[in-house]
Parts: sequence; structure tokens; C-alpha cells
Amino acid sequence: MGKLAVGALRAVLVVVLVGTVFVQASMVWALATDPEDGSLPLTPLRVITILGMVSVQVAVVCVWRLVTMVRRGTVFSHAAFRYVDGVIGAIVAAALVWFAVTILNAPGQRADPGVTVIMGGVGVAILGVALIVLVLRMLLAQAVARDVEAARMQAELDEVI
Repeated sequence: MGKLAVGALRAVLVVVLVGTVFVQASMVWALATDPEDGSLPLTPLRVITILGMVSVQVAVVCVWRLVTMVRRGTVFSHAAFRYVDGVIGAIVAAALVWFAVTILNAPGQRADPGVTVIMGGVGVAILGVALIVLVLRMLLAQAVARDVEAARMQAELDEVI
């Protein structure tokens, strides 16, 4: 991974992290100062937004750590699984948060239930992303196993020579 790609990715991750902290601070401020007007359940939506931002922040930190491991050449190790699992967990948490928003929004969509169906479909798509990352985790596991096997075979070859 080139220095330019790593730098660009890290810049994006910093912007996302700062943005999520700003949204969280705004939601906490709104919880403390802005009363509900009765049209939407604002307090639960604000709490859900805060939790959703936490899931994004977890994913950002895990991706940052994985990029660091890639730059150091240590990504094909068992330590990488912790961060990949963190990304998977964050995506699943984001899907659950989205389903909670869908449930809160559903009563207001009685005249047009298609919106709720579409929102449910988006939640399923988010879970699909988690499954894709799970498949990538399995590929990482195979690569780590092959790397360990190659190191073992190299050690045996070194003994013979």
C-alpha cells in the first residue's frame, strides 16, 4: 500500500472521526436543551444517533489499526483478527441501529408502508456488508495459515541447508 493511499485513507478516517464526534456532541446538546414537539420521538432518535456514531467510530479505529499493520507488513498475523472482528461488530451494530430507526419511523409511515420496507431493505444490505467483511476475514485466515506454513517450511529448509 503506497504512502499516498495510506495518507489519503487516514485523512478520510480523521474527517469521519471528527464528524462523528461533532454529530454526537450536537445530539447531546440537543438532548439537554431542545424539547420534543411531539411530531417525532426525538429523544430516542437522538440516542440512537449517538450510538450509531459510536459504531462508526469503532470501525474507523479498527480500520486505522489495520492500515498501520499493512504499512508495517504485519497484517498477516493473528493480531489482525481482533480489528477485523471489530469492524464486523461495528457494522452489525450499525445495522441494528438502523433497524431501531426503522421501527421508530414505521408508525409515521402507515399511509406509505413502502418507506418502512425500503428502510428494512437498507438494514439487510448493511448486514450484507458485514457478511462480505466476514468472507474477507476468512480469506485473511487462509493467508495467515499459509504464511505460518511457509515460515515453518522455510525453517525446515534452513535446517537442511
